[in-house]
Amino acid sequence: MAQFEPGHLHIERHALTKDDVSYNICIDYEVAQDPKEGKGMQFKMHGTIQGKEVNEPFFLPKDQAYNFASNVTKIAENYGIPKALSSIGSLHKYYDAMFEDVRVQLNMKSGDPVKPEHLE
Repeated sequence: MAQFEPGHLHIERHALTKDDVSYNICIDYEVAQDPKEGKGMQFKMHGTIQGKEVNEPFFLPKDQAYNFASNVTKIAENYGIPKALSSIGSLHKYYDAMFEDVRVQLNMKSGDPVKPEHLE
């Protein structure tokens, strides 16, 4: 199950077998200003994964904010979701909606510059 509204994505899954995974997580986000990186998006991933409490905030500068799914996947894997199950494929339409909302909130346009140091 997943639900999206601007600034918030809720994803929930219940294990069907003992080898399956369970999670109930929310990803909240809002435009923020970082003293070093400038304007960007502040994300907070919170809830539970495999029964473990999750509370993982992360900031992405404007030119990297579109790549939030990579951070979310890494956090999920750190909390016990196997790589084979951490794919966002089944949630693609929710991530697309979130991507579009991030783009609109940060006024991102095709061709916006990217800081070279962010490509390393």
